[in-house]
Amino acid sequence: MIEELKMIYDEFKGSNDKSLKHLESELLKIRAGKASPSMLSGVMVDYYGSPTPLQQVANVNTMDARTLTVQPWEKSMLEEIMKAILHANLGFTPQDNGEVLIINIPPLTEERRRDLVKKAKAEGEHAKVGIRNHRKDAMDMVKSLKDEGLSEDMQKDAEDEIQNITNGFTKKVDELIDTKEKDIMTI
Repeated sequence: MIEELKMIYDEFKGSNDKSLKHLESELLKIRAGKASPSMLSGVMVDYYGSPTPLQQVANVNTMDARTLTVQPWEKSMLEEIMKAILHANLGFTPQDNGEVLIINIPPLTEERRRDLVKKAKAEGEHAKVGIRNHRKDAMDMVKSLKDEGLSEDMQKDAEDEIQNITNGFTKKVDELIDTKEKDIMTI
């Protein structure tokens, strides 16, 4: 029985780790006014007829805190990359100097910062919902072990352990959101 409970805990923690990793990747997409190559991670370029991630056809770097550069490996791709960035609707207008695309990241207004904080909090709430769903699944697995001879005390202890794990992951989500909020609101 103890092995089955340990397996349930491990599976529960693994599922919650995936939820946290997903939250982290979603938070990376929310820009905080500072230039970062990950801002263009979702851009798909039409590379000879097939949609290809921008990172596979060009080098994306930061010149300074407010400027990104995109240097294609083939100069003929400059126009396609520019179209893809504009089509991605990220609010960026790349400038073409013939060899490199230069993207100036505009400073965020106070209203836009508040909207981004709301978006970050919504992503955090999605992560918490995922954690709660994983908790329900784990609790159901523990209840199914009761039919196989799990004592009531062990079931209660297992449910307490699952709740403690849930609380730990929920706290991590809150910390990630607080950090992102400070990052967004810092000018």
